[in-house]
Amino acid sequence: MLNHLVKAVPNLFTIGNLLSGVFSITFNMNGYLQMASMFIFLSAIFDFFDGRLARRLKVNSEFGVELDSLADIVSLGVAPALLFYSLEPSSLFTTIAFMLFPTMGALRLAKFNVKPTRGYFMGMPITAAGLLMACMGIFLYSNTFITILLSILMVSPIRIKKI
Repeated sequence: MLNHLVKAVPNLFTIGNLLSGVFSITFNMNGYLQMASMFIFLSAIFDFFDGRLARRLKVNSEFGVELDSLADIVSLGVAPALLFYSLEPSSLFTTIAFMLFPTMGALRLAKFNVKPTRGYFMGMPITAAGLLMACMGIFLYSNTFITILLSILMVSPIRIKKI
């Protein structure tokens, strides 16, 4: 019984990540953009701990890795993109940036899942990109150029040291 509970703990943090992303989207849809930003920050906190807990408790699983990626694309890909889109005046470039951000985030996550790296990230992690978007959202600021740049950095060959 206790063993099953221990195995579930990291996945509960991942679900917390996902639900924080869903709450961010919900607050965004209701016009509470700064609160939407705060839930993106909360999702990053859950994301920070889920993998660390799984490794510390020695309960890593393929299921957990896939669940984590699905949660990340919602909370750190779609939610920040929607926040950006809610803040930026509509244009062709805004729409391109809006579609590009979660798409490049998903590609980056898939690439990492297929070919994990040790000691560094290949391309900007979706967590970092999503947090930068949330930071802008806190100040009710958005920028199409920055959003496109972050999208490109997620799939770039740049190596970023893991913290």
